[in-house]
Amino acid sequence: MTAPTPPRRAVAHGQTQTPSPTTADTADTAPHGRAHPSHHQAIPGKEQIALLDAFERLGMDSITLVRTPEQADRARDALCAATAWGFDTESKPTFVQGEASDGPHIVQLATLEHAWVFQLQDAGCRARVAELLALRGVTKAGFGLGDDTKRIKAKLGVEPADVLELNTVFRQRGYRKDMGVKAAVAVLFNLRFLKSKKAATSNWANDRLTEAQVLYAANDAWAALRVFHALQVPAAPAA
Repeated sequence: MTAPTPPRRAVAHGQTQTPSPTTADTADTAPHGRAHPSHHQAIPGKEQIALLDAFERLGMDSITLVRTPEQADRARDALCAATAWGFDTESKPTFVQGEASDGPHIVQLATLEHAWVFQLQDAGCRARVAELLALRGVTKAGFGLGDDTKRIKAKLGVEPADVLELNTVFRQRGYRKDMGVKAAVAVLFNLRFLKSKKAATSNWANDRLTEAQVLYAANDAWAALRVFHALQVPAAPAA
């Protein structure tokens, strides 16, 4: 079975495209949108995704790098106007067996219009990020958040509230394997999400991030939020 194919068109900035119904979303679904266990959806492979047109990305004019408490306060004011955020983290890679990561070094939060990349070297900035992540009533949606959440608890001392693992939603809708943002964008938008392997394995603990790192980090969180809205998942109840 191939992935569902919504209309192939660019999506206007800041808007979501409602995906076409899939087998698991129509006649044979269990209550609350859960797919009947006998129906499984296929995830497109790398070769299929490589043939798709590119998914749009946020540019640097829609991304703010946050390094100080004052910058974090301004980011908080903007973020708190939204009911859901795209959420991700980045940590410096470890290359020695048994070496423990002291990440995350970056936390990314995004609305549909803007993304903020928080560097965690400054204690005041870390404290404000911890407050944001512990805030109830705002959905923090992303992929593969189990490890991120553990690292945040260890480094920032908070339990992130109202976190939504998007892989859980896809499993409820009949996808047996974890998706990841690239496969999710291909399934829902019929487009190819661009990810740089060089940026992914770069040093996120650097005091000065490159433009490529900032773009990579911000768009990971932003694309997760686009997926969240396309799935039409209810946001967390207001605190």
